[in-house]
Amino acid sequence: MLPLLLSWSVGRGSDIASSDRVFFENRIRPVLAQSCYECHSATAEKLGGKLLLDSREGIRTGGESGTALIPGDPEESLLIHALQWEHDLEMPPEQPLTPAVIADFEEWIRRGAPDPRSGKKSEVAGKSYDEGALWSFQPLVQDPSFSTKDSRFIDLLIERQWEESQLTATPRATARELIHRLHFDLTGLPPRYGEVVEFEKAFSAEPETALTVLVDHLLDSPHFGERWGRHWLDVARFAESNGNDGLSRNAAFPHAWRYRDYVIAAFNEDLPFDRFLLEQVAGDLLPADTPEQRDRQLIATGLFAIGTKPAKAMNNNFDMDIVADQVDMIGSGFLGVSIACARCHDHKFDPITARDYYALAGMFTSSETLYGLAGNEKLTAPPTDLHVLKTAESSLPPADFVETVILKESATGKPKKIPAPKWKPGTPLAMGLRDRKEPADAKLNIKGDAKKLGDPVPRGIPAIYQEKEKPSAFSIPEGKSGRLALAKWMADPEHPQTARVYVNRVWMHLFGRGLVDTPNDFGVYGARPTHPELLDHLALHFIDQGWSTKKLIRSIVLSDAYQRTSRVPDSLLEQDEENLWLTRQNRRRLDAESLRDRMLAASGLLERNPGEGSLIQHRDILVNLAGNLHEPSRHRSIYLCYLRNSPPPELAAFDLPSFLKPVAKREASTRPGQGLYLFNHPFVFTQSEAIAENVLKLESDEEQITRVFREVFLRDPDPEELYRGKELLQSIEDPDRPERAWVAFAQSLLTSNEFRYID
Repeated sequence: MLPLLLSWSVGRGSDIASSDRVFFENRIRPVLAQSCYECHSATAEKLGGKLLLDSREGIRTGGESGTALIPGDPEESLLIHALQWEHDLEMPPEQPLTPAVIADFEEWIRRGAPDPRSGKKSEVAGKSYDEGALWSFQPLVQDPSFSTKDSRFIDLLIERQWEESQLTATPRATARELIHRLHFDLTGLPPRYGEVVEFEKAFSAEPETALTVLVDHLLDSPHFGERWGRHWLDVARFAESNGNDGLSRNAAFPHAWRYRDYVIAAFNEDLPFDRFLLEQVAGDLLPADTPEQRDRQLIATGLFAIGTKPAKAMNNNFDMDIVADQVDMIGSGFLGVSIACARCHDHKFDPITARDYYALAGMFTSSETLYGLAGNEKLTAPPTDLHVLKTAESSLPPADFVETVILKESATGKPKKIPAPKWKPGTPLAMGLRDRKEPADAKLNIKGDAKKLGDPVPRGIPAIYQEKEKPSAFSIPEGKSGRLALAKWMADPEHPQTARVYVNRVWMHLFGRGLVDTPNDFGVYGARPTHPELLDHLALHFIDQGWSTKKLIRSIVLSDAYQRTSRVPDSLLEQDEENLWLTRQNRRRLDAESLRDRMLAASGLLERNPGEGSLIQHRDILVNLAGNLHEPSRHRSIYLCYLRNSPPPELAAFDLPSFLKPVAKREASTRPGQGLYLFNHPFVFTQSEAIAENVLKLESDEEQITRVFREVFLRDPDPEELYRGKELLQSIEDPDRPERAWVAFAQSLLTSNEFRYID
């Protein structure tokens, strides 16, 4: 049984309207915890102005300046004046909050300052917490009204919350909207025009059957793993170079691509998520029935080797910096808890102590991180061994490859002779982890300094997960690092966070927003779930279905909630402006990879077969000395070369993460550089030219315009679009270069909102 300390008691404030509770938990509490509790809570080292903001009673009572807020009247509330830095009141003192956040506090007070915090406290790890603040550490709860086998449980749980506010929902999306949505969500690629037409016919006759057949077809597609593998690679902070280590050195990771391919295959095979976790955390310690399985498990541990490394030169903390990245992957990546924050001191908000941190760190100090030669530059990172694979195909470079690379890469830097590699050319190698011969507990690094050591901390799990009355069920066999025990503990069906965190991310990718809007942070200052019962029900359903990602996605996309149209009337928009209550689907913008892949598909240039290896698979070099390593490619974007500090130029403008830390939710910005890319980048011109070349073979303007619409928008133009299309073509017609007008016309469609957004 999984050891747990706390019982299920969230304290949701039943006297408060659901919409007000959600507003507080998602907009107010996280800001209070992150920006105010350090000085205005019961745990503050020095209480500022005698004002407590960590309870309902405290915030209403106020401090030495008077009452903090007047429910219903933000203009007269001192709290708002302090947030606006008015009347000699400045909170927080370092820097004012953004106008949007202050507007949220004004709206909250205007609503009457509804506050679900009960004021009751619980003591954990020497700290006092509001009842419900540690919600994600509570066991998963099965709603007795529903079974995880009930196919409509998603809609029943959502609709039950509408009754209170008398909300209504949008109708089902059209067949065209649904096939677009499903193709992009499940494979990241558009359907073909003919597939849209056929689906519309099937949907009009038997909608449920048509949808089920389509969903199953897309889940079986090899492109499913490419789409959902990309989501996980963001969390895994996957990249093929080390990044800037502070000394302007960016060492290549020429074997990282094997981990990428492992992830894609795992999603295509629907590898159960608990097994996926086990293989990545401790694949080298698992038994294997075949040499192929052994290789796969070794490659999986690359998750903990592909992280960025600091400079070794003049860095006493180099080894512990690598461990910090690995502990962060465990916390943010799998558990949704910011464990890494406790490296230097006890976590300020979450129940994680510095001893908890080093208890986990000891499992990684007891493991060797195998990242390779690091560009043959010891000041960046000392060279390490790599896993030698037994069944992977050799990727033997040409005989003159090494010499050619030395000359090319030295062109912009000082020529140097690269030492002979440890392995024969072409030996299949993989990054990863393996246990040290003599595992040992890590010593406490006082204030995070590896030169100031305290006592050894026994390897184990954070204390909050352990029962008070009996010894922990977590144990590490003699002579082992503890990674396998850690992996099994996280993959235990009774673990309160692992399944919750994962199903929330799956939901987020299908709706544009998670049930918890901070997908990497389920801690005290993270957002609270808008639908806690649904979140738990999804997690239990996921576990009951064998931790199958495909079955989880199938359940969600066949729900009414997923299939609703994003087109919303003003009356409903006023009731549920942010769609917290899931009364409609969210309109979403294509991410960087999907936008590029859709352009390639529209032009007919997309190479749909998997890409092989990587542009740098033979290059153990310093990337920053090599100039631009990127080359044009027609393969899907997931197979491009992802270098830290030098991302693929076709993707860089569209909110790629930095690949330095686990990222579950990408930013969605609107920047001038995006427009400049769409209007000026050679990649966009190339796709526009290919479309123009295809349509010039047709005879009439009407046929040509229709062909462009079918290739780009997957539909026929309406009469007005035909008319305006002819007008545009005539206005830029060039008799000497007839393709010029068509290139401009195609580009205008490729850069349109209809192309970049999915309804």
